[in-house]
Amino acid sequence: MNTSNRVLVIRSIDKVTEFLTGIRRTGATIGFVPTMGALHEGHLSIIRQAREETDFVAVSIFVNPVQFNNKKDLEKYPRNLDLDLALLTLTRCDLVFIPDEQEMYPDNKHLKEQLDFDGLDQVLEGKYRPGHFFGVVAVLRKLFSIIQPTHAYFGQKDYQQFLVVKRLIQAEAFSIQLVMHPIIRETDGLAMSSRNALLTPEMRQKAPMIYQILQILRDKAGNTEVKEMKMWVRKCFIGLPRIKLEYVAIVDAETLKPIRNWSDSKRPMVCIAAYFGKVRLIDNVFLFS
Repeated sequence: MNTSNRVLVIRSIDKVTEFLTGIRRTGATIGFVPTMGALHEGHLSIIRQAREETDFVAVSIFVNPVQFNNKKDLEKYPRNLDLDLALLTLTRCDLVFIPDEQEMYPDNKHLKEQLDFDGLDQVLEGKYRPGHFFGVVAVLRKLFSIIQPTHAYFGQKDYQQFLVVKRLIQAEAFSIQLVMHPIIRETDGLAMSSRNALLTPEMRQKAPMIYQILQILRDKAGNTEVKEMKMWVRKCFIGLPRIKLEYVAIVDAETLKPIRNWSDSKRPMVCIAAYFGKVRLIDNVFLFS
């Protein structure tokens, strides 16, 4: 829909609600891409997909404090709004919603009874980042209510988040079609992430080992026991200075429950989280795909 060289920036809930009400009255489909800024090609690829598949594209930029269990992680999260807006203009995004914390959470009114995710939010990222998915659900519940999109787009890199959002949409009966975009990688295989900008040159050189390991696991899947594969990954990280494996998990892609044998799941996947210096990176691949 955007035929100009500018993207409309709105910072208040009232104004964005009023504007999008007019868009919905035309019968246009609205594609929504929620972000925390520090945009990179991974984000832009998702936005371009939304541009192709919907009539109107809205992006949000909000560094959500509620989903950070580590205040230092929140403080050092990269921010570059001017560059973000320039990149969004190139994607022909129609609107960017940039609220501040007071706009989103006046008087801390983000709190609401948490949904029952049947343990989905307690494993993997939920286990190592307590409260993370409470924050994700809090902000997305509000953003979905404000934007009221017909389609919402998320990247596969945060696959557990995608499943949590799927449950949220079902539980709240949002009329939203959820779309997952594949992981976009650097030429050396590293999954694109805003956190990559925080890597030192030394750690950036070593970080692609995550994807190299995932590729080997995909080749081994079905022929090597699950337990042996996880042990092999742990050995890969032993003795590496300033590099620490947080977890490796081979799980069912629908439930994220761990599998012991290949017959336990029709669609297994492997998920990894690791620290490279002080930067935490995550990645995943579907096996048998």
